[in-house]
Amino acid sequence: MKALLLLGSLCGLMACASPSKGVLASGDTSQGADNFYTSDQVTVEKVRFKNQYKQEVVGNLFVPKGLQRDAKTPAIVVGHPMGAVKEQSANLYATKMAEQGFVTLALDLSFWGESEGQPRNVVAPDLYAEDFSAAVDFLRAQPFVDRERVGAIGICGSGSFVISAAKIDPRIKAIATVSMYDMGAANRNGLRHSVTLEQRKKVLEAAALQRDVEFAGGETKYTSGTPEALNDQSTAIDREFYDFYRTARGHSPNTTTHPTLSSNTKFMNFYPFTDIETISPRPMLFIAGENAHSREFSEEAYRLAGEPKELVIVPGAGHVDLYDRVGLIPFDKLTAFFRNGY
Repeated sequence: MKALLLLGSLCGLMACASPSKGVLASGDTSQGADNFYTSDQVTVEKVRFKNQYKQEVVGNLFVPKGLQRDAKTPAIVVGHPMGAVKEQSANLYATKMAEQGFVTLALDLSFWGESEGQPRNVVAPDLYAEDFSAAVDFLRAQPFVDRERVGAIGICGSGSFVISAAKIDPRIKAIATVSMYDMGAANRNGLRHSVTLEQRKKVLEAAALQRDVEFAGGETKYTSGTPEALNDQSTAIDREFYDFYRTARGHSPNTTTHPTLSSNTKFMNFYPFTDIETISPRPMLFIAGENAHSREFSEEAYRLAGEPKELVIVPGAGHVDLYDRVGLIPFDKLTAFFRNGY
C-alpha cells in the first residue's frame, strides 16, 4: 500500500480506475516469490466472526495437520498490508507459520475483502485495531488454542494496526511487524517528512469537500494506493508496488488497494506509536528490509518500544520483497520469536 498523499501522485485526489482486465504480466517472481503458496501440511477453513461493532469479519484459519485437538496450541493472527486482502501476503505468512505448528488466522480488515463494512475501502484505523482483537476473541474460544499464547503479525499497514490493538488488548501476548508502515505518520508527513504542512492542509480540504459531494449523493472518489499503470514519471516505489499488486505475482480481484478519498484523512489522527512502551513486558519484533523505503517506521517503533524488543534488518530486501519472497522472509526468526517469546 502506498501511503504518500502527495498532490502529484498518479491517483492523487482523483478517482482511480478499476484494475485492468485481461492477462496480467507475470511480475518479478525471483528470490522465491510465492504469494499464493499452499501447503499439504496444513488444513484451511474459512471462518466468520463478529467484531465488537457486530460487523462480520472473515478470515482463513490454518491448522497444522495432525494437530492434537485436545492439546493447547499457540496461535497467531496475521494482518494484510493496507489496502490489500488476506490473499495478499497474510495467507502466505499464516501458512508458513502453521507449518511450524501454530494455529494461524489471516483476516480481512473491515471494509476490505470479504469482511463487512460500507462503503467499501473506508479508512477506519480504530476498527482495524478492533478486528485484531475480534480475531483474538475467536481464537481464544477455540478448544485447541492456548488462550494465553495468542500473538499477532502485522504486515505493512497492519503493523501499525496491531500495535494500536496491543496497546489496549493485553491478550495479544507477542507482536511482530514486517515492512511496517506507520499509517498515521506516512499520511501526515510522507516518507522522510517530505510532505509539507501546506500540502497536508490541501489534502484535508479536498477530503472535506468530497464529504459534501458524497453527502449529496455524488460519486465516491478514491486516492492513494497502487497505480493502475506505469509511465515515465512513475517512481521506484510506484514500480515496486505495481509489480506485486498489478501482476500475477500478487494480484487479487478482491481489492483495488485504493481507499476512499473522504475517509483517508482519518489516518491524520492515527498515532500508533504513542504509548508503545506500555506494551512491555510483552515482546515485540520489528522486521524490515535493508533497502525498504519504509524502514524508518520500524526503526522508530523499535526506538520507542519498551523491552523486550528486537529489530531485524533483512540484507538486500526492499519493502514489498518481504510480502512474498520466501527466500528473504526470516520465517526462522518469526518461529523462534513466537515459540520462545511468550
